[in-house]
Amino acid sequence: MEMSSRKFTLALVQMLVGTNKAENLKKAEHLIEKAVSKKAAVVALGECFNSPYGTPNFAQYAEKVPEGETVRFLSEVAKKHGIYLIGGSIPEVEGSKLYNTCTVHGPDGSLLAKYRKIHLFDINVPGRIVFKESDIFNAGNQLVTFETPFCKIGLGICYDIRFAELAQLYSAKGCNLLIYPGAFNLTTGPAHWELLARSRAVDNQVYVATVSIARNENAHYVAWGNSTVTNPWGEVVKKLDHNEDILLVDIDLDYLDEVRQQIPIKIQRRDDVYSGVQSKH
Repeated sequence: MEMSSRKFTLALVQMLVGTNKAENLKKAEHLIEKAVSKKAAVVALGECFNSPYGTPNFAQYAEKVPEGETVRFLSEVAKKHGIYLIGGSIPEVEGSKLYNTCTVHGPDGSLLAKYRKIHLFDINVPGRIVFKESDIFNAGNQLVTFETPFCKIGLGICYDIRFAELAQLYSAKGCNLLIYPGAFNLTTGPAHWELLARSRAVDNQVYVATVSIARNENAHYVAWGNSTVTNPWGEVVKKLDHNEDILLVDIDLDYLDEVRQQIPIKIQRRDDVYSGVQSKH
């Protein structure tokens, strides 16, 4: 792993997920190795990378954290390559409850973070898509960040990116990079995937990485793909199409500092005014 205190290489692994968990893990390992060969120091996988995304599948593929097969695999791979590995998400089981959970392992293989998806994907777009994640999953209730030698990183999963408050809180906690493993679909993907990433990036002057699974046209749930990295100016630095691939981007923290100096919104915030605004739902 190559590192510089002000710049590092991030890899987003957009993987085509199948029904065989062991094969999914084998493929993930191969793609991670390819990313590492390109000098990636931080590697992220997509949402539900070890199982097909869909409510009929979650219970079947669910594992305990950290003793489950997939989490042990992630720990071993992170240690083998000396990288920070964001394990997309997997269905987690704890007692009688299931969660959509992202784990992070450090270069020594230790579990640095466990994030449970806070905002569950319950939508109804008539004639196009109906999905209710809450039929299976329970919602998490904690923000999760982790430290690297480069910067602090905040975690969300897919639908979480729609909630600006989450990104704002991460920014306030000092995060310079937000990573959202996701699996937007063919309805919401073309409409909102890039828009939301750019919005969260420019609102908070952070880098935003959205890492999808690859599109499988034969799957019950067809993912949009198009993994993307957006910079603090709100520009898309690089993105993929819908096929299986690896996106590699240099995260430049000097550039982030320049943006914040040029448009210093962090010191111009009017919290004395905002505190009186109550969100009504």
